Amino acid sequence: MGSVAGDAARLAYPTARRDDSVVDDYHGVQIPDPYRWLEDPDSEETKEFVAKQAELAETVLAGCLDRENLRREVTRLFDHPRHGAPFRRGNKYFHFHNSGLQAQSVLYMQDHLDGEAEVLVDPNTLSKDGTIALSTYSISEDGKYIAYGLSESGSDWVSIHVMSVADKQPMPDKLSWVKFSSISWTHDGKGFFYGRYPAPSFCNYQRKAQQYSWKEGGELDAGTETNINLNHQIYYHVLGSDQSEDILCWKDPEHPKYTFGASVTEDGQYIILGTYDGCDPVNKLYYCKIASLPRGIEGFRESEEMLPFVKLIDNFDAQYQVVANDGDEFTFLTNKNAPRNKLVRVNIKNPELWTDVLPEHEKDVLESADAVNNNQLLVCYMSDVKHILQIRDISTGNLIHQLPLEIGSVSEISCRREDKEVFIGFTSFLSPGIIYRCNLAPTIPEMKMFREISVPGFDRTSFQVKQVFVSSKDGAKIPMFIMSKKDINLDGSHPTLLYGYGGFNISITPSFSVGRVVLCKNMGFVVCVANIRGGGEYGEDWHKAGALAMKQNCFDDFAACAEFLISGGYTSSRRLCIEGGSNGGLLVAASINQRPDLFGCALAHVGVMDMLRFHKFTIGHAWTTDYGCSDKEEEFQWLIKYSPLHNVRRPWEQSSGDHSQYPATMLLTADHDDRVVPLHSLKLLATLQHVLCTITEDSHQTNPIIGRIDRKSGHGAGRPTQKMIDEAADRYSFMAKMLGAQWTE
Repeated sequence: MGSVAGDAARLAYPTARRDDSVVDDYHGVQIPDPYRWLEDPDSEETKEFVAKQAELAETVLAGCLDRENLRREVTRLFDHPRHGAPFRRGNKYFHFHNSGLQAQSVLYMQDHLDGEAEVLVDPNTLSKDGTIALSTYSISEDGKYIAYGLSESGSDWVSIHVMSVADKQPMPDKLSWVKFSSISWTHDGKGFFYGRYPAPSFCNYQRKAQQYSWKEGGELDAGTETNINLNHQIYYHVLGSDQSEDILCWKDPEHPKYTFGASVTEDGQYIILGTYDGCDPVNKLYYCKIASLPRGIEGFRESEEMLPFVKLIDNFDAQYQVVANDGDEFTFLTNKNAPRNKLVRVNIKNPELWTDVLPEHEKDVLESADAVNNNQLLVCYMSDVKHILQIRDISTGNLIHQLPLEIGSVSEISCRREDKEVFIGFTSFLSPGIIYRCNLAPTIPEMKMFREISVPGFDRTSFQVKQVFVSSKDGAKIPMFIMSKKDINLDGSHPTLLYGYGGFNISITPSFSVGRVVLCKNMGFVVCVANIRGGGEYGEDWHKAGALAMKQNCFDDFAACAEFLISGGYTSSRRLCIEGGSNGGLLVAASINQRPDLFGCALAHVGVMDMLRFHKFTIGHAWTTDYGCSDKEEEFQWLIKYSPLHNVRRPWEQSSGDHSQYPATMLLTADHDDRVVPLHSLKLLATLQHVLCTITEDSHQTNPIIGRIDRKSGHGAGRPTQKMIDEAADRYSFMAKMLGAQWTE
């Protein structure tokens, strides 16, 4: 193998203590958990384990000769200006911009689109290392104030701050313990709705001191704890007041795992409350008419009553998203009896009568619908993992125009119902980004390029992208994109990277990646994205076909795509690397357990690895809608069959082949990942190294098994540019060495 087995064979793996006394009883089945102690992130023993693994990883990476070549070239290509689509509030326009290598993008404002842009919020001034990120924001209807959320070190915890737009002066408002929240202003500009969890009491800190880390100076370092997130609540914050005076609008203590979202309709008349139980695309939907509150929202400050929401949808049968409303008449996007989504309309005063506005398409998925130009809809469909944009009549749903769009993805849409002008962000594997300016005033819409992102040194004409459909184990057709240099010979020689996700109704659509371009351009890689089941590429049926009892379909689909690349002459198993993150990290880890012979390398980012205990940490309980839960016997039987932590086997004991072993593997995690907490990767890393790398007479494992454990970083969101570059250099240089790929300028 290209992994230079001699180097790998000399690796001295740190020994991790096994506590064989930890055994759990799952419905009569005894399951050992010898590395349970790694679930405590702040114990000295865990810190020592992490330090030794970091030292081991650095030893391996120091021997990856193309690490600095990759860092240099990825940095060079990253160094280009990037723009977000502009949006209007009050009498100003706002947009995000990054000059190239800035750690975080900056929010700018301007009086008109051709006017001089001035900085409004620059997160780069808030930390020396760029690890404070702007994670959410909302500008008041009159454009006078911006409320914005900051997250530190990649954590999901957010603190909300407020600034006066005109003079850029910060207000005293600061809201803590915010998580999984949007910000929605009432149209009078007096305040906004947000979601938060109860603040842990100080005695709780002391009682569970091991769950929390502290910064210098005694400030809590939120994001490293593993406590389960319960009792989400919706509050209304009045501008200029202390958080302790915020008005509790909704909670549901009888259902502590529910999460909520509150938003004000575009006409400012209604508060819409969504209730969510897990991650399935289903929700309850309540509403409250603001004018019906005799003393307004602030009248509830001294009351123990919550806002008098009216229950329009009080079950979890389907998803309902508000598209628009004309007074009491609401248009929703829903998957009710429509797995590919449709638009429906109802008068909330007569909730028994629902009518279809835009029926479900026979093949394509209705991804979004936005009200524009007063009486029109901008509709986005996904057709075989490619986006289509249409203008339709808001009353009838009838097609008016199809907007011209090349093959790729709509990355953002910036519009409001009153707007005759829409901004559309577009990207693809070979397009770093285009922002279109679409004028809807004429009979035929005028769509012009507003800004195009250009990457110096990238010539898209040197590359090709094609889409193939692969037959899975059960005959299902799985779409896969293949990007490479033009006119490659299909002789099985090419190093190849296969990426997948397959979960939570999330679609992996075409997007531009500097790192992947460098792999193709400088190392001759073929880069592939497999749109396996479990995602949302073909609607809710496609999602359900890769969830719960059907999860094995995801791994079968991924293996089928790998086998296609080998049989089709793109690569060979020893030159094939698989990669995925989060649920995709689970995909990669399960795949190397089930088919270690099929891959030469594996990169598993922030993966869910312990399928029996994931629901016990932070927001893991929300994932039971996709995975199931080991507390239930039937679902335990699903999970134990593929849980990465519980299915590590020595392939040389399962196979007659003399050289069977696991592929070279890198598990990536981060200390502030409070979405998929690091214990998942740490426990699997210890297990893989113990089972596979303990030197015995019959041990065949010479491919390295290492962990890259980042500091001051989280699940992925808000990561500063330099951290993204450094990680790309590390994981791809490791992959390149393991596959025997060569650098060319």
